[in-house]
Amino acid sequence: MFYGEFAHTLDRKGRLIIPSKFREALKEAYAEKLYVTRGLDKCLFIFTEEEWKAQESKFRSMSFVKSDHRKFNRLFFSGAQDVIPDKQGRVLLPSFLKEYASIKKDVVLIGISDRIEVWSKELWREYYSSSKESFEQIAENLLEE
Repeated sequence: MFYGEFAHTLDRKGRLIIPSKFREALKEAYAEKLYVTRGLDKCLFIFTEEEWKAQESKFRSMSFVKSDHRKFNRLFFSGAQDVIPDKQGRVLLPSFLKEYASIKKDVVLIGISDRIEVWSKELWREYYSSSKESFEQIAENLLEE
């Protein structure tokens, strides 16, 4: 559903423009409401409502008696906000989520099939630089027959 990498800038009101390619995918999936929350590796995750419900179902089935399960669910769900893009495809990112992901102005949006990741431009560059050399080794380890 979501593929590619797009550099954008938050507008002066702190709104994020969803790339037109992603907006087209949302339209094709009849997805109006999105959910944004804390992601992993200091980025934000954006899910369609359908995918959010699927993820929520998985996480709700985790045992609440395990400390790591409770901690993950608390951080993941307490950061969640439902947003509806305006006519220009903009969504307002809450301040606490921008702070979590070190987002100030320049961002990179990454399509990861079932979700969109929003990175600060600086953190994405660091992550990409430190990860690109191991891409082939990771692929070999994950895709071994």
